[in-house]
Amino acid sequence: MERDEKLQERIAKHPCYSEDAHHHYARMHVAVAPACNIQCNYCNRKYDCANESRPGVVSELLTPEEAAHKALVIGGKIPQMTVVGIAGPGDPLANPEKTFRTFELIAAQAPDIKLCLSTNGLMLPDYIDRIKQLNIDHVTITINMVDPEIGALIYPWVHYRRKRYTGIEGARILHERQMEGLQALKDADILCKVNSVMIPGINDHHLVEVNRVIREKGAFLHNIMPLISAPEHGTHFGLTGQRGPTPKELKEVQDNCSGNMKMMRHCRQCRADAVGLLGEDRSQEFSKEKFLEMAPEYDMEQRATVHEGIEKFKEELKVAKDKALAGKKIANSPKVLVAVATKGGGLVNQHFGHAKEFQIYEVGGNEVRFVGHRKIDQYCQGGYSEEASFEHIMKAIADCKAVLVSKIGNCPQEKLQEAGIKTVEAYDVIEKVALEFYEQYVKELGN
Repeated sequence: MERDEKLQERIAKHPCYSEDAHHHYARMHVAVAPACNIQCNYCNRKYDCANESRPGVVSELLTPEEAAHKALVIGGKIPQMTVVGIAGPGDPLANPEKTFRTFELIAAQAPDIKLCLSTNGLMLPDYIDRIKQLNIDHVTITINMVDPEIGALIYPWVHYRRKRYTGIEGARILHERQMEGLQALKDADILCKVNSVMIPGINDHHLVEVNRVIREKGAFLHNIMPLISAPEHGTHFGLTGQRGPTPKELKEVQDNCSGNMKMMRHCRQCRADAVGLLGEDRSQEFSKEKFLEMAPEYDMEQRATVHEGIEKFKEELKVAKDKALAGKKIANSPKVLVAVATKGGGLVNQHFGHAKEFQIYEVGGNEVRFVGHRKIDQYCQGGYSEEASFEHIMKAIADCKAVLVSKIGNCPQEKLQEAGIKTVEAYDVIEKVALEFYEQYVKELGN
């Protein structure tokens, strides 16, 4: 029990490790690690678009000193920012000097910020002691396979100890090093999240085995993400027509693994220079040109006060959720999906036309469970291409029975109704609104 409480304390303000925290706390990534020591068929680090949110994408590289300055500026401007991570655009541990120098500078000036890194794991065993020494408590490893034959279809080459390895040989080295690193993190009591990219026809059925192995090796959290493979990104998979999974396929694999260990479903596959809450990206507000002109106003007392306010709000929210979920259970009722427009805070609080994503909840009986999110084209664009946007939205939420929003215009409401999707306007706790809709839905089903 005591161990569980300590674990909860460690993840309570980390938006990636805690689904609850991601509604309230922000993170930022600093792009100080350009070099990479493996090639993935789903990655092209030369590609950049300000509107793209994908791992490996950045607009500007930073020096460790610039990154630390940026962290202090943003930590003052966005006091709910609790985590600074290094996730690229290459691999942090293929750039150890820049990575650890950045962490040293931030730790010295902002000791209340959690430090976090994401790696492919190839060099992880070599740096466990340094990671522990710097009090980096959260490490993510991307593990897409535990079978080198499958790995050879994902990784064309691995550069290890000054030599390039290809095919199964390269994949085997990567696999062995990842397993060694995962075990070392467990031994050092460092929390490990494993990211896996789901690639239909290559590792989709294999991910259950990946899940089993990483659980046995002590991973804390498993994040199964969909392959992003648009041709314009210039990746091997994009250019060869390898498709990503549908939301239904992704959910099925996540569900198949969820009984074994904690499953992360709120990942946004962030850029390597992302800033803000998960689901929003404020990196353009803090370009190098802008943040270098800003003097840091990093006040730990003020930040602590903001965090106290967030925790108080979370407690009130929990009471409201528990009250909503304590109602009479509807027996033998089918589970349905609903799409929620939210700006965070665990509330239905966003206008349909302003949403750039929907959070998806599964509702049944008196249970409301977050199962994922789906990016969409924003509907309200000043009359520009609203028809095309609506078609994209419909594809994203076609399997949902309702859309929960703070407000919606007559035109999209009518279109959704024609498609058999109800709209619910409210400004309240997500679980409460979802259950109220569900109760009405079941009544209508019985009539």
